[in-house]
Amino acid sequence: MTAQPPIGPVDSSVIPRFAGPATFARLPRTDQVGHADVVVAGVPFDTGVSYRPGARFGPNAVREGSRLLRPYHPGLDVSPFASAQVADAGDIPVNPYDIGRAIETLQHEATELTAGGTRLVTLGGDHTIALPLLRAAAERHGPVALLHFDAHLDTWDTYFGERYTHGTPFRRAAEEGILDTSALSHVGTRGPLYGRGDLDEDSRLGFGIVTSGDVLRRGVAETVDALRQRIGDRPLYISVDIDVLDPAHAPGTGTPEAGGMTSRELLEILRGLAGCNLVGADVVEVAPAYDHAEITAIAAAHVAYDLVSLLALRHAPADPGPGRQQ
Repeated sequence: MTAQPPIGPVDSSVIPRFAGPATFARLPRTDQVGHADVVVAGVPFDTGVSYRPGARFGPNAVREGSRLLRPYHPGLDVSPFASAQVADAGDIPVNPYDIGRAIETLQHEATELTAGGTRLVTLGGDHTIALPLLRAAAERHGPVALLHFDAHLDTWDTYFGERYTHGTPFRRAAEEGILDTSALSHVGTRGPLYGRGDLDEDSRLGFGIVTSGDVLRRGVAETVDALRQRIGDRPLYISVDIDVLDPAHAPGTGTPEAGGMTSRELLEILRGLAGCNLVGADVVEVAPAYDHAEITAIAAAHVAYDLVSLLALRHAPADPGPGRQQ
């Protein structure tokens, strides 16, 4: 905990929610708080996409979608912005023309942002960014357990001969030894594949799969139980591609697939992970150009809020109080 109460969001009874700078959940910027326990940062990058572009505009769309978030989370019984100092670091500028340089820059910046024990929640951007974020997490914590919420496996080898794309980050991460291969899970996968070999290769890398159909048949409680058993107390990284949700709940994404999870199911699964050793997380693939009425951005903002709240739980006293308004 910081020496004085954390600075919380802008007071919505003084400044209306539709006014003022659009930081995540209307939180202070990192330059306004000094040390932060949890930092939210954007990565406006979509050079790695294979279908519809536009996720470079995702971070600001999620920030706009977060304006209605409030400071107490009843589902987790935590006031995250009073329990921990949470701040918005703005966007990490990465090269939009050179994927290799973008990955190097993001890895360096993520390592800097997490110095001193700060935890990072990243708003993408496309899923390519998960690789450098996992590298930075592994630098701090060693090989990490991974929960990957996505319609797709993202463990393919190449696209058009390229090894670094939004469909390959977890294969590269497994090859680099930065994942704990005894604790890897995809959640919410569905839809057609290129062939049975995709599943065989994915299994060889160490991944278990909970499909969206499995979540429907088993329910949230059984799904959470299975995931927690696989994770144990290992350092955990959570990566959420918003296309894990059905297009009815998240139309604004680059590669939508029918038959996905509901936003309620996703949020309840995340809340079921309270107490796990979460060390970092991302929410990616929000493409606002395809997002009617901000449905996807709002869903992604709530996912990010739940991730921040899970991280804040490790700082939470019995009664955190309201926190200091900025």
